[in-house]
Amino acid sequence: MFRTELRRRRMAVGMSLEDLSRRAHYSKGYLSKVENGTKPATPDVARACDAALEAQGALSTLVTAAPTEPPHDAPTEPTTDEQEVWLMGLDPNGETGFVGLDRRTALSLGTFSLMGMSEEGPTPRGRPVTPALAGFRTQLAGLRSLGQHTAPSTVFPVAVSLTHALRRLAASASPAERAETLRLAARFAEYAGWMAQESGDDRRSLWWTDRAVSMAREGGDRNMGEYALVRRALVTMYAHDGLGTLELARHAQRDPSISARVRGLAAKREAQGHALVGDPLACERALERAGTLLSSGGGTANGPEVLGSSHVGDPVGVVRGWCLVDLGRSEKAAEVLDRECAALPANAARARARFGVRRALAHALSGEVDHACDLARTLVDDGAGIDSATVRVDLRRLHQTLTRHHGHPPVRELSPRLLSVLHGA
Repeated sequence: MFRTELRRRRMAVGMSLEDLSRRAHYSKGYLSKVENGTKPATPDVARACDAALEAQGALSTLVTAAPTEPPHDAPTEPTTDEQEVWLMGLDPNGETGFVGLDRRTALSLGTFSLMGMSEEGPTPRGRPVTPALAGFRTQLAGLRSLGQHTAPSTVFPVAVSLTHALRRLAASASPAERAETLRLAARFAEYAGWMAQESGDDRRSLWWTDRAVSMAREGGDRNMGEYALVRRALVTMYAHDGLGTLELARHAQRDPSISARVRGLAAKREAQGHALVGDPLACERALERAGTLLSSGGGTANGPEVLGSSHVGDPVGVVRGWCLVDLGRSEKAAEVLDRECAALPANAARARARFGVRRALAHALSGEVDHACDLARTLVDDGAGIDSATVRVDLRRLHQTLTRHHGHPPVRELSPRLLSVLHGA
């Protein structure tokens, strides 16, 4: 039991509740109630006490994170290779969505002609498609830029439409060009999966990620399959499943023939898993491995087809700050994130929001309430990147942390604005 182990470890090192309060940034009265069992311990309390008592994650493992909100209902997507017709619908409210139909149903509805898929037979093969691919790459770059500043639910259907267009283009390409076209289609499908996750729909996200793997393999690219594990690990990480995150991230690194970039991104995700289970030494080793892999030629994030973020100059640096928050080392986390967030480019709105909210959380957890409110207020006022299901996970955690200081004027002023963002999701 957490409260028993907390008291045992505190007494073993001769630390008073007052000393623990000062180091963990929780009031002495609150920690006393936790030890007495009249208040439940939260994951943040456990992490802070872990760090204060140097318990190496032993306390964190005794506290189970609250379950995350269940994902939205599963969308009606194609489920087999026979279901290749994707239809986009527009409801009276202007909401768009895609529905997968098998070919027989599509024919009965007369939809093939609407999508350039007539009943007269397949599109003739052998047409040159290379000039068109240059245009699609330009669109992918533009789409990724758009995704930094626009609601993911708006970007998602665009990514799906372009994926479908490339699939059709691959059907008419010569054998030599077909593989290249499918690989590019896979990159659009993977980005559609990311936008689905940012919209809060994990199941749709994983479906599109799997579709990207299928197209990439058909095009001769094995890297996407391992990168899909990194993406799945992101879903488990935001569900606070440290062990699941570790399993997926390690699995993505098992094949040395996979690109250094993908293995580096997997090592970075592994570090976040170690942080969730409270293992600082393993976390640092994974970060060092990620840095080595990403700087060995795999860290060059140039071109629209690059896997992973292309907007963060030092992905290991910002993730080190991220991990320090989960390890309960909030003061050090705030110091690192202050430095790393200042280096993020101005056009990386989504990245600035993601790491900016975690930076504010680090300051709030370390007792710098006024500064945390100032940082959060700037992010909310700016708005860019806040419309993100993953960012809202930390925004919710920030709000819960600030409510410990509900009588503080800056918190009273900021709280309704944070709730407005959270409830407007």
